[in-house]
Amino acid sequence: MFKKILIANRGEIAIRVARACRELGIATIGVYSTVDKNSLHVRYMDEVVCIGNPAPQESYLHIDAIIDVARRCGAQAIHPGYGFLAENALFAKACEDANIIFVGPGSKALALVGDKVASRKTVKGIGVPIIPGMEGATTEMTTFKKMAEQIGYPVIVKASLGGGGKGMRIVRSEKELETSVAAGQREAKSAFGDDAVYLERYIDRPRHVEFQVLRDKFGNVVHLFERECSIQRRHQKIIEETPSVVLDKELRFRMGEAAKKVIAAAEYTNAGTVEFLLDQNKDFYFLEVNARVQVEHPITEMVTGVDLVRQQILIAAGEKIAFEQDDIRQHGHAIEARIYAEDPENNFLPSPGNILFLLEPNGPGIRVDSGIYHGCDVPPHYDPILSKLIVWAETREMAIVRMSHALKEYVILGIRTNIGFLKRIMETDKFSRGDYHTHFIDENESQLLPRHEEIHKALIAAALVSSEGKGRVKGLGATTAGLTPLETTPWQELGKWEICRE
Repeated sequence: MFKKILIANRGEIAIRVARACRELGIATIGVYSTVDKNSLHVRYMDEVVCIGNPAPQESYLHIDAIIDVARRCGAQAIHPGYGFLAENALFAKACEDANIIFVGPGSKALALVGDKVASRKTVKGIGVPIIPGMEGATTEMTTFKKMAEQIGYPVIVKASLGGGGKGMRIVRSEKELETSVAAGQREAKSAFGDDAVYLERYIDRPRHVEFQVLRDKFGNVVHLFERECSIQRRHQKIIEETPSVVLDKELRFRMGEAAKKVIAAAEYTNAGTVEFLLDQNKDFYFLEVNARVQVEHPITEMVTGVDLVRQQILIAAGEKIAFEQDDIRQHGHAIEARIYAEDPENNFLPSPGNILFLLEPNGPGIRVDSGIYHGCDVPPHYDPILSKLIVWAETREMAIVRMSHALKEYVILGIRTNIGFLKRIMETDKFSRGDYHTHFIDENESQLLPRHEEIHKALIAAALVSSEGKGRVKGLGATTAGLTPLETTPWQELGKWEICRE
């Protein structure tokens, strides 16, 4: 087993990896940019080293600097987390050249599955259905135009490397193509250090279903069932759940076996996720392999009892997977909501700043993977994810109720967040019925955004509280504000208070 691991990431995922290392008795080396010197993840490491300036290219994407720190500090392995260099084959190769274990697939497998175009070719060759599209990335606009005409509009521009919705653009006509390709290239370059993009046919109103897979260095491969990831904004998942309500036993088996087949064909080792799009006829198509631990991995852990980050480390250390496919069961239902520093009322633009007050929910079946604390600064340089709220319950109905109440208890003041937006998703009839797809947010925007016509009611209630000198609104007051007596707000719960900056 490793004695020391460098964690080449920040925020909640760096903390998650550090906790797994601690349980395995492995010392951790953390890295941080100059703007992250007071970040929460720094406090969880045994050693910390400043890696560079705030810009990702000068810090968390700086391969040479990270390898140098690992060498100087005696790290035997590097865990990349997700994002940044997690799917970068050049980084994996640099680790191999430095005789440092990359906690993930080898550089050759990573180059194959991390390159969305190359992985499509491999999958096509083993008979797994793929979406029609380009079989090579290019910068030639004539090639993009020719392919778009061949497969038909709408098409989608996608980054050849990386994931998380970065670089994606839906194109519905030729006049949009050139600007969409250019924008996708810029975003891909910024996020992944490579501007390669390609085109696929755009499937309208699909469901996004992914399978978590593990494969060790001895060729043993298992899947840990699916995650439904169809609630997305700007191609970025914000709510995930497992099991998926749309999969029956037979479809789940076929998709799970296809996922294992993809991973085996790529000679992929470690944890990975095989993603599919499911059309309205329940036909599934290979989408991509995410060659890393996923943001949404906790819900799989909740229903299977398998610690995925621990498994990543064990596999990287050369150990066999200690269980077989028939040993794995789904128990209960889990939902994850991603908490972002963003403004849903302003096209989900990031909302950096200082967190002046933080109150996280807790209780049975509630887990919070967080990268923030009271008084911390949220910088503008990185993905605005703050934390992940995960709930588990015996049934889906109970899980939805639990998530809804947990979101009501989650208070972050000082910056804008999507907490209220997530709560409203939980309360929609369509989500309750499991009747949704990747366009759910776009089609239900009016219901999900705040109802400004009720603001005057809240203001009247606030005025009543102020004039009566009360710290809470009870009974009639809560009803006057357009709330039930059990649905309070931070303004009511905290009594008389004000925000002060020291």
